[in-house]
Amino acid sequence: MAVRHQLIRRPPPEVWAVLADPTQYGEWVVGPTESVPLDEGWPGTGARLRYTLRLGPWSAEGVTTVRHSEPGRELELEASFKALGTARIFLELRPWGEETLVICDEHPLRGLGGTLHNPVSETFLQLRHRGMLARLAKAVEQRSSGARHA
Repeated sequence: MAVRHQLIRRPPPEVWAVLADPTQYGEWVVGPTESVPLDEGWPGTGARLRYTLRLGPWSAEGVTTVRHSEPGRELELEASFKALGTARIFLELRPWGEETLVICDEHPLRGLGGTLHNPVSETFLQLRHRGMLARLAKAVEQRSSGARHA
């Protein structure tokens, strides 16, 4: 189970604003190049979005479903990518003074990803999380900087 954390220099409501915007998904999640909401009410429980992964000339689509949501505090997603199966991604936001400690916990659930899960794939998840949480911090800071200057 890959668990990683990141201190983001903004309060939880500003972090949640990025997580709650389905059009921002491709900005902070490593892999997707675009995302489209399939349901109203993201990030409410049961809401889905479709994302596209591109690698050179190859592309494929997946779907992410919200399995649990406590606005401003917790977001639990199930990412489904047919070729690899599904993964659970849990994001917890903890107030840390005027900042936010984001804790990310991800592990494969079903399919090939779950079957082949091992210490090597765990290392790749840790690297992915490092990038993902850094991208989330950048997206939050850019969004909040833009809101302050508007």
